[in-house]
Amino acid sequence: MNWISLLSTGRLHERADSQEPTRSAFEQDFDRIIFSHPFRRLQDKTQVHPLPEHDFVHTRLTHSLEVSCVGRSLGRRVGEVIIERHPDLRNKVTSHDFGTIVASAALAHDLGNPPFGHSGEEGLSDFFKHHEGQHYKPFFSEIEWADLTTFEGNAQGFRILNKSQYHGLRLTAATLGAFTKYPCPSSFGGRDNSKKSQKKFGFFQSEMSLFDETALRLGLINHIEHVWCRHPLAFLVEAADDICYNIIDLEDGCRLGLISLQDTIELLAGILGEDFNPEKAARIDNADEKIGVLRAMAIGKLVNDVINVFLQHEQDILAGKFDQALTDLGLYQNELKQIINISIEKIYRARHVVEIESAGFEVLPGLLSEFTKAAEHAVKKNQAKKYNNLMRLLPSETLRVIQSDPDNPYLHLREVIDFVSGMTDTHALSLYRKIKGFQI
Repeated sequence: MNWISLLSTGRLHERADSQEPTRSAFEQDFDRIIFSHPFRRLQDKTQVHPLPEHDFVHTRLTHSLEVSCVGRSLGRRVGEVIIERHPDLRNKVTSHDFGTIVASAALAHDLGNPPFGHSGEEGLSDFFKHHEGQHYKPFFSEIEWADLTTFEGNAQGFRILNKSQYHGLRLTAATLGAFTKYPCPSSFGGRDNSKKSQKKFGFFQSEMSLFDETALRLGLINHIEHVWCRHPLAFLVEAADDICYNIIDLEDGCRLGLISLQDTIELLAGILGEDFNPEKAARIDNADEKIGVLRAMAIGKLVNDVINVFLQHEQDILAGKFDQALTDLGLYQNELKQIINISIEKIYRARHVVEIESAGFEVLPGLLSEFTKAAEHAVKKNQAKKYNNLMRLLPSETLRVIQSDPDNPYLHLREVIDFVSGMTDTHALSLYRKIKGFQI
């Protein structure tokens, strides 16, 4: 692969590259994402602690903004060295372009996540695996059924970024490539789970041709049909996310009393090494401020480490031979594993997290049950009369798409899943209570 193609400013279905005198195409991407409705809804979507009451606990919105900031730093600093190494890039791109691509993709990285965090993904999948959604199976191909039984936030994000409902997005190929950490479909022969890029999937059957078009424009390496290597900058987006959720989930856990202050300091000190000054830390009286300072220093250390790993492996990345998480190869891999282990034990399995996440297994399948029937009624008018009302609760765009292609049940279900997975935590819970008659 070559960087000129990988940094394409072209947009899908648009022949000419897009530029403005005062904003680069990649800055346009950033602005389009941050002003979009799907991005705004992240302010009321679970990061780790569902429906948080604590002022400092992160939502998907604050998490995405922080990942974007770290991604910008990674991209700019990598870009400086890449441009020095590749003279053909000079006068064509800047290190700011690298930074903005990574920042934009990182800003969008959680757009496809449903309400109630990872339990929401599992709840949507379970509707088709274990609930009444099973009766749809005979109507679908193997890959379509794999899409439905394995809801994947990354693939849903790619769908959102390219859905006609959101005309204003139309992102550059470079940003779409950097966004896609798993450039493969849900089901294909020869999946290699040792490759990080094939652990999950990055697009549904409905968007497969769109990703193929993106990959061809970028010059990504095609391993087998519809399975591609990662865009190099996707590794930086992934690293920015890994850095933030490891360090900041720990910070949230400390502020909520799930992990002791002393344990949190020791875990962060393991990353800081000789830069940790116990006496200086002790002089900071406020516990939140103390953890904030140590968190910032730890992120700085991890950023430097990730940059070194990426640059060390640049040639293998461009050749499509590298397929691991950058943080798994860095100097602090053992320290991060220790943080992950204690986070699983004390944060992700905390009673209040498990209790409210459990609601996701009831609420989201419950909403799917009602609105899939409403979608059927919109086409065939053969459901109970109550689905007249539920049909009217579907967005007008959703109804239009469903009724315009009445013989495409896969499309109908994708539209309903878009509607349910796009809800905020509060909206999903409130709507579920109302349609079940628990709340008027």
